Amino acid sequence: MPPRTTTRPHPPRPAQDRPAPALLATARAAAVRTAATRPAAVLLAGYLAELLFRLVLVRSMSFPSVHPDEDSYLALARVLAGGSATEIPVGVVVPGGYPLLISPALRLADDPATAYHLVMGVNAAVNALVLPLAYVALRRLGLNRRRSYAFGAATALLPPVVFYSQFVMTDAVLPVLVLAWLLCLHGWLADGPLRRRTWHAVGAGASAGCAMAVHDRGGVVVALTAAVLLGVLLLRRAPWRATAAGLAALGLGVLGAELLSAWLHAQFTVPDSDVGGSLWKGLTDPAIALQTLARAAGQVWYFIASTWGIGGLAVVACLGAVFDRRPPRALRITGGVLVALLFGTALAASAALPLDGRVDDWVYARYTSCLVPSAFVAGVAVLAGHGRRALVRTAAVAAGLVPLLAGVVALEAGERLHTSMFIPWTLPDVSFLAADWGRIDLPRTCAAVVFALGTVVLVRNSGGRRVLGALGVSLALFAAFATSTITAQVARPHAVGREGLATGFTRASGITADDNVVFAWDVDWALRATQTFEVYRGRVWFRDPRWQPVPAEANVMVLPLPEAGRPPEAYWPGHPADWYVERFDAGQNWAVWHRR
Repeated sequence: MPPRTTTRPHPPRPAQDRPAPALLATARAAAVRTAATRPAAVLLAGYLAELLFRLVLVRSMSFPSVHPDEDSYLALARVLAGGSATEIPVGVVVPGGYPLLISPALRLADDPATAYHLVMGVNAAVNALVLPLAYVALRRLGLNRRRSYAFGAATALLPPVVFYSQFVMTDAVLPVLVLAWLLCLHGWLADGPLRRRTWHAVGAGASAGCAMAVHDRGGVVVALTAAVLLGVLLLRRAPWRATAAGLAALGLGVLGAELLSAWLHAQFTVPDSDVGGSLWKGLTDPAIALQTLARAAGQVWYFIASTWGIGGLAVVACLGAVFDRRPPRALRITGGVLVALLFGTALAASAALPLDGRVDDWVYARYTSCLVPSAFVAGVAVLAGHGRRALVRTAAVAAGLVPLLAGVVALEAGERLHTSMFIPWTLPDVSFLAADWGRIDLPRTCAAVVFALGTVVLVRNSGGRRVLGALGVSLALFAAFATSTITAQVARPHAVGREGLATGFTRASGITADDNVVFAWDVDWALRATQTFEVYRGRVWFRDPRWQPVPAEANVMVLPLPEAGRPPEAYWPGHPADWYVERFDAGQNWAVWHRR
């Protein structure tokens, strides 16, 4: 018989060749740190790319062109930066949270153009935070890292998100605040350690208070936050300590907003805002109730259109989740709050804003734009998470809302949609969708929205979830194209067309940044508004010297010209001897007077 083979045991490994437990633990820890660092590095790179994209878009912006909003925020920022008070073009003290944010730019700069460039940098830096926040939201909603990153980039590049950041307006920061607020609400409501839920509750209360300090729309955010916090506290749906911390943060935020407003009021002699009175009248006056509802429908229509219908998926899904017990409670409540804020904001704005004879009286874009990132993220979650049939049903309802809401607006507004003033700045998204920059075309815009939504749903259902990454990248590229096109067609022409009333007038008039200037009420109101910022270190008053006293410190006056054929001095026949006409421009109808 063949000899039996035996396996000889290997000699024992020297102790120095064996991996020590400490070395294994170190290697594992390094791998964990590397895995955690990689997404953070990619997010940082994406944030910097978003920041650069925004800075490139505003590279030529150097003066305010949206009157009187930009001018008023800059006037408040000037005081908060330690400068002297000046005229507030809007006529009332608006919330000072945003001016407080941009005030360091005015403190650092020596001239208005540099200050404006710095403010654009602040806007871009804050606005680009939509990317990391959208990424976090999408991760919570179940998307993997790559898909969250792609759709987060698409969210941050959407035209309604970027467009308003190209001007000195609160809408540069409100989308970030609202998205952070909803994330904090969700984190507080979701199951988890008490410490984490407490910090999220504090974040929700604080971000709501900040929203109130930034704009009147923040009042709706505060009301919803208080209602949810108190309701959850009474129903014991969250740890009472976390909820109490959220209520305390909310109270402190509201107190801070009120104190800031009171301090600013003390710096100016202007009446209090009557937004509350206008809102109450718009909501309770039966004669305009139908008009208010139609205008609110128009705002919701524009909101869905500006998200290419994907925001409509969010609206339908969130409304359905409120009455469906299957989704987690945190998602149901957060989705319900999102929809409540959308409809509440649209209704409040429609009731409070007067009719100005403009097309955007009926389809106003700006006030609901702060919810665009949040709704787009929620719509992407529907796109990624729903099955084929459920997605088709949701998309069909969302698509049906588009012509339905447009029909409500068309029925109530009638010919006013075609005879009223069309301002491209107020309707950039629907102009892009209809490829018409000179008028509003409801049927064409509706068709474009339904087509875009249908295409996205068709691609998703045809390719399954494996095409989501490519779909996210495609939407990001399309968003970048749309935003760049709207900048070229709307934002830049808007600013260029108003240069003559800003820096152009300053050069032609010879007024310096240190002058103290009185503008007559009859001078073009946009010119008056812009010069409250261009007169950077001096100050501006709005007065008519023929019947109002001229401030003693004023050394320059800008008055209109009298009727043709008469000398400039004829406008102010009883002027003191120490005032004389230094130069005038018949084309723009102004004369610059100086004090000897």
